[in-house]
Amino acid sequence: MTRLKIDHVTRYDYNDNVSKSYNEARMTPLTDDEQVVLEAELALSPGIATVSNYRDYWGTRVAAFDIQGRHRHLEVRSSATVEVHRRPGDEVADGLSWAELATPEVLDAVSDFVPQTPLTRLGPELERIAEEIRREAADPAAAAAAIFRGIATHMQYVPGVTGVHTDAEAAWREAKGVCQDLAHVALGMMRHIGIPARYVSGYLHPDYEAGIGTTVPGESHAWVEWWNDRWYAYDPTNHTQLTDFHVTVARGRDYTDVTPLKGMVTGGGGTSGLQVQVEVTQTA
Repeated sequence: MTRLKIDHVTRYDYNDNVSKSYNEARMTPLTDDEQVVLEAELALSPGIATVSNYRDYWGTRVAAFDIQGRHRHLEVRSSATVEVHRRPGDEVADGLSWAELATPEVLDAVSDFVPQTPLTRLGPELERIAEEIRREAADPAAAAAAIFRGIATHMQYVPGVTGVHTDAEAAWREAKGVCQDLAHVALGMMRHIGIPARYVSGYLHPDYEAGIGTTVPGESHAWVEWWNDRWYAYDPTNHTQLTDFHVTVARGRDYTDVTPLKGMVTGGGGTSGLQVQVEVTQTA
């Protein structure tokens, strides 16, 4: 078990006063079978926001808020303390066969995560590679492992090459990208050969040796979960199964379902600055 305190601050500064803004924040971690949220708080500036909280279709905690007054900035500060206890090993050797995975009863249960989305779209090259993996893999678990190995071999983690609208085909062609891109490639390949898969966003404590009580720059992160009679998780960016240093925030079909902060403004003169900071402290 690991206990992590996460502080995530996003701040927009505007060129001129904005008259109104409408926003949604998906920045608060989830409680599930492998993690428990002990404390969570979302603070907004300016402090005149009207806030409502709900769970979206995918089960993510959402704070929807609007600011009905002139303001020159928007700052969203999420603080949470989470206990994480990942199951050891996470073996998949006794998972489904290809025939079992393809039955209507199985696919209907996870049907939201079977079709491709615009961001997981594959080009001809990736489709061919995925189909070759499918032909050679004895079962879905072997195919998923081969997909992750292929991504590790072909793609490098390089920030600044891609953007939030880059799809799997473009990221694979560049052979570079960030965690979002590697996750979209994995999702697209698995879905193409009939393996249901979903996008997961969260946080990652990047330094195992930092020690208890040391605050380090953290990361907003993304990985995948795929269905093999239950959900299995894998981090294709770091080529590893999840650890107690991964904290889940949101799940969906792709990045557009889990965007940490999105919204719209009326009035004003556009954004003059954006600052995002994540800090993580291991407390136990």
